[in-house]
Amino acid sequence: MHALFALTVANIRSYTRDRAAVFWTLAFPLVFIVLFGLIFQGSTARLTLGWVDNDKSEAAVKLKAGFAALNGVTLVETTDADAKEQMQVGKVDGIVVVPIGYGDSLAEAQASGGGTPVKIQVFTDPSRPSLAGSVYQAVGTVLGVVNLGGRPPLVVPSPQIVQTTNLNAISYFVPSMLGLSIMQVGIFAAVPLVGDREKLILKRLAATPLRRWQLVGSNVLMRVLIAFTQAIIIVAVGTLAFGVEVTGSLVVVAGFVTLGAMAFLALGYVIASFAKTEDAANGMTSMVQFPMMFLSGAFFQIDSMPQALQVVARLIPLTYLADALRQVMVGGAAFAPLWVCAAVLLTWLVVCFGIAARKFEWQ
Repeated sequence: MHALFALTVANIRSYTRDRAAVFWTLAFPLVFIVLFGLIFQGSTARLTLGWVDNDKSEAAVKLKAGFAALNGVTLVETTDADAKEQMQVGKVDGIVVVPIGYGDSLAEAQASGGGTPVKIQVFTDPSRPSLAGSVYQAVGTVLGVVNLGGRPPLVVPSPQIVQTTNLNAISYFVPSMLGLSIMQVGIFAAVPLVGDREKLILKRLAATPLRRWQLVGSNVLMRVLIAFTQAIIIVAVGTLAFGVEVTGSLVVVAGFVTLGAMAFLALGYVIASFAKTEDAANGMTSMVQFPMMFLSGAFFQIDSMPQALQVVARLIPLTYLADALRQVMVGGAAFAPLWVCAAVLLTWLVVCFGIAARKFEWQ
C-alpha cells in the first residue's frame, strides 16, 4: 500500500506540472460555470403567470389589466384544475387565483373604509426563492395601486405553495457541468497513458518491482481525487456565487462522483487500448467527448431532442451520471430512477474494464 500511495503522490505532482491539463480539468469547468451563471442569473426577470379568474366581475377584469400592464409579465388564462399542472411542468412561473365573490367583497371593503381585507391566492415554488420573490414583487406592484389610500389594505395576497420539478437554468446546469467535468477527467486519462507507452515509460515501469495493479491503482486514485476536487470547486461556486441550493445527500453525491469517475476512467483505458499514438488518442477522446456533451441532456433536455437522438441518449453513460447528480443535488426531475443510473454506470465500468484488461498493451 505504501508503494501505491507513493506512486499516487508522484502522479499528482506530475499532473500539476502540466498547466494545460490543470486548466482543462479544473479551470475550464470553473470558467463555464461563471459564464453560464452570469448568462442565466437574470433569466427569471420575465414572468409567465397563470391567471385563474373564478369571479368574472368587473373588479377582477381591472385586476387582470393591472397585471397585464406590467413590463415583462405574461398572463396565461387557465383553470383551477390545470394551473398547478402547468406550473409543475414549467409552463408558468406562478399562479394568481381570484376567488369567487372578489368583486362584491372589494366593493364592501371600499364602502366601509376597511374591515377584513380581500384575499387573492398566489402560488409560488419555495425551492426557487429568486423566482418566488419576482412573483411577489409583481403582485405587490399591482396591489399597491388597488390599495392606494386604503388603511388597512383592501386586497392582500394569500401565499400558497406548489413544489415544481422544473429547475431554473443555473440549477440545471451546475450538476450537468459536474458530470461533464468527471467525464473529461476519465476519458482524457487515455492521452498521457498512450504518451507514456510511446515513450516506453510503461515498459520501464513494468520492469520494476512495482505490480501492475499498483500502477493502475495509483492512476485511478489520482483521477478520483481530481474528480472530487472538481466537485468541490463547482458546487462551491454554484452555491456561493449563484445561489444554487444543494438539497440532497452529499454522501450519495460523493458515491456517484466516485462511480462516474471510475466508469469514465475505464472508458479512457479502452481508448488507450486501441489508440496507437498520442495524436490518435486525442482524436478518439474528442470523438467520444462531443457526442456525449450534446446528447446526454447536459445542455439540452433529452425530451426536446428528435426521437432517434433520444435513443442514443439512453445508451450514453453521461446521461445517467448527469441525471443522478441533478436528482440528488437539486431535486431535478428524474430521467431514470437512481438505481437505474447506478446500474448503467456500473455496467459501463465492468464492461470497459473487461475490454481494457484484455486489450491494453504496456509496450
